[in-house]
Amino acid sequence: METKNYESILFDLDGTLTNPKEGIVNSINYALQKMNKPKLQESELLNFIGPPIQQSFSEICQLNEKEVEIAVRFYREYFSKNGMIENNVYEGIPELLEELNLNGKRLFVATSKPTIFAKQIISHFQLDHFFVEIVGSELDGTRINKAEIIDYLFLGENDCVKESTVMIGDRFHDMIGAKLNNIDSIGVTYGYGSEDELINSGANALANSVDHLKRMLLLDNKIKS
Repeated sequence: METKNYESILFDLDGTLTNPKEGIVNSINYALQKMNKPKLQESELLNFIGPPIQQSFSEICQLNEKEVEIAVRFYREYFSKNGMIENNVYEGIPELLEELNLNGKRLFVATSKPTIFAKQIISHFQLDHFFVEIVGSELDGTRINKAEIIDYLFLGENDCVKESTVMIGDRFHDMIGAKLNNIDSIGVTYGYGSEDELINSGANALANSVDHLKRMLLLDNKIKS
């Protein structure tokens, strides 16, 4: 085990800071109903949480490019009015963010969700003051890849140093995005990805609870590198 002292910490949003299940599931069902598409099973719906929404509609629902555009439009129609706040902050997250700030850590949000929605969600739950910057995708479907989102943060004037930066998320996209940017990653198993998914996609360490994550970032500061 190598001692690490992370100065910059990137958080995924869905499944890491908040549990968005209700809002995302309702938004998907709304979109599919408007398009007269078959209903999905619970397991299929949960697979939408984390990856870019365009990718999920394409792969899970087998929609073509034009249908994906329509589905995303309907999805956002519901999500922007109701789905965003059909959401809950995981217990212990506000306290974790506060302690990290008090210890001089610089916090960021790196999410595949459109930036405009991510900022509204973070603001709704009164967490925005904890973060230096909140970065997501664009509404036109560009910059939806997690590696691109992380790279965008490094290209900005945030003074992030890769050797002292870590990505925290619950799905394989977060781990792969971190690996492609040559930074460490911590997979959280309280979200929507399994241990196997996170380990197989390159997570340097796993945290099984918010409290475990807090100990890892503030007390232990040790993960495999």
